[in-house]
Amino acid sequence: MVKDYTLNEITIQVIQYLKDAKRTEFNRLLDELHPYDIARIYELLPIKHRNRFLSFLNIAQLASMLQELDNEQQQNVLNHLGIEKAVKVMDKMDNDDLVTLLEELLPESKEKFLANMKKEESQVVQDLMNYSPETAGRLMTNRYVWIPQHYTVKDVMNKLREYAEIAESINYLYVINDKKQLIGVISYRDLILSEPKEQVETIMYERVISVTVNTDQERAAQIIQRYDFLALPVVNHDNVLVGILTVDDMIDVLIQEASEDIEKLSASGKDIDFDTKAPIAAYRRLPWLILLLFIGLVSGTIVSTFEETLQKVVALAFFMPMIAGMTGNTGTQSLAVVVRGLTSRDINKKVVMKLIFRELLVGIIIGLTCGILISIIAYIWQGNPLLGLVIGSTLVITLIIGTLAGTIIPLILHQFKVDPAVASGPLITTLNDVLSLLIYFGIASIFISHLM
Repeated sequence: MVKDYTLNEITIQVIQYLKDAKRTEFNRLLDELHPYDIARIYELLPIKHRNRFLSFLNIAQLASMLQELDNEQQQNVLNHLGIEKAVKVMDKMDNDDLVTLLEELLPESKEKFLANMKKEESQVVQDLMNYSPETAGRLMTNRYVWIPQHYTVKDVMNKLREYAEIAESINYLYVINDKKQLIGVISYRDLILSEPKEQVETIMYERVISVTVNTDQERAAQIIQRYDFLALPVVNHDNVLVGILTVDDMIDVLIQEASEDIEKLSASGKDIDFDTKAPIAAYRRLPWLILLLFIGLVSGTIVSTFEETLQKVVALAFFMPMIAGMTGNTGTQSLAVVVRGLTSRDINKKVVMKLIFRELLVGIIIGLTCGILISIIAYIWQGNPLLGLVIGSTLVITLIIGTLAGTIIPLILHQFKVDPAVASGPLITTLNDVLSLLIYFGIASIFISHLM
């Protein structure tokens, strides 16, 4: 693969080949490049050279490159190719990538492409599109190698020679019975180490880990991650093998899910990236921020309620931002730990209780450490040991509560089948602000006569 810093130089060379109509040199250069790099070169090309660049690519190269472009660029390429050439490219694309591409097209354009594709390929793609979004069925491919249980190793090798070129993965070969049900799996390594006359049934693994067509994509990605698989079989409700998921697609899923969680944790709204226009980005962020704005007004109400206390001991105001900020930060830290843990492991009562107890201890340790430190600082600054005690004890209590809130709230949401990432950082922070101010002024009011 070509490193990014050399792509500009290669692009210049490509432009020269295009100008001189040197197809042989052009193809020799592109044969050494990964489809990702070809796509990046296409994007780097001046617009006036792009159409000629596309005309120099063969169908297979176009299909590979198209899968590496964003939606806008894909549609530009399809518009240039025209319906006849575009459907030939689509017939060569991986089914799951083609589904993603077609979903972004206008209904009339999608129907036109599907109608002109090869009947078999078109039917497969339409079948995939019938599955719910973000499920294994929507992401699977039918380009895999399956073998009957009565085959010998020699039979399998002959079939591999015939289908290896169109299969998306040959790391695992899936064994089916007469009803096309999944009954075993053979790794390519075990296959080449076996004798040609050996029966498939004698070397296959019967304990096959699979997912159903309705399995959530994140769950499927977790299984591939957990077992270090390169591919994962997908079956229907009758255990009939209908497709496979490949590790490259699951990496994309993990990145997508992580991005969604980050968006929710930051309350920034979904589908906002570097290219999102300012009005759209603002529109998607505003609902959360307006909600937090009204919740934040509660903090102002609390401060006004204890206005008399603040007037009597002005020093209390100095420590307000620190108390609220520290409490919100600990809650956000715990929230991030929980959300990440929920995506990578199975949750049961024992795990939950262990996590809550662990976070309680963390809150106590952090609270005591920070509380003692701020007590000493307050005492040295104001010369009032009781003020230091009030601020220090408040911080201990609020940090423990903040840590537990950041732990328990997402766990409760998860229990009710709600995405825990919706307990976003700003929401946890705002709620902890309210609690911390109530506790702070409550304790201060008790000792107000001694603080003056």
